[in-house]
Amino acid sequence: MKRYIKYIYLVWRRGRNDSRIKVGKITRNQTEGVRFEYISEGVKEALGKGFNMYPDFPNPDVVYKNNVLETFAQRLTNTERADIQKYYDYWEILPSLKDNKYYVLAQTQGLLSTDNFEFIAEYFPVKGLNFTSEVCGLTRRQLPSGTLEKGDILEWKLDKKNPYNRYAVQLFKGGVDVGYVKTIHSKVFHDSKYKRFKVTVKSVEQNGHLNRAFIAVTTIDK
Repeated sequence: MKRYIKYIYLVWRRGRNDSRIKVGKITRNQTEGVRFEYISEGVKEALGKGFNMYPDFPNPDVVYKNNVLETFAQRLTNTERADIQKYYDYWEILPSLKDNKYYVLAQTQGLLSTDNFEFIAEYFPVKGLNFTSEVCGLTRRQLPSGTLEKGDILEWKLDKKNPYNRYAVQLFKGGVDVGYVKTIHSKVFHDSKYKRFKVTVKSVEQNGHLNRAFIAVTTIDK
């Protein structure tokens, strides 16, 4: 099976207007299975903003090796729901990997409305990579409704001099700066020497201003 995912990071932020902080890392290999460990510098930063450890993994000094994937997989949607195929399509889940919980967690980001955790994958820049990400920085920009619409193709540019994220990727529509690719997801753009990426607006939430926008990122051959 082709490897699409390097790691999955557990990311936390205090609220929608706050920066995302990497507080943990999930890894997988054939000999040790799926492991989870906290990132000490991220935890330290997050604790100052009111962070609490992930409930099932309370000790920041322990490398967790048991029931890691099973625990995090509880965040995944019920596969028996009537619109499950629509869910798979939205999150760019390959039919051949829909039963792979590690992959599905990475693709869907384990988003819940009840907490501020996200599971963001660092991807390999391989042929056939497709994933859903999010446009960041919309709150600060306060762009009017209609600035982005479903189906828009966005231009992108590496922002290597960004003081906050050395792997930042800036997004534009018709030359207008509309935000950035979500942190960690953006790294694959910098890693890739042989592939190009197409960025398409997948869905938009707006009410007077553009509140939230999700994008599809797809590798394309030169």
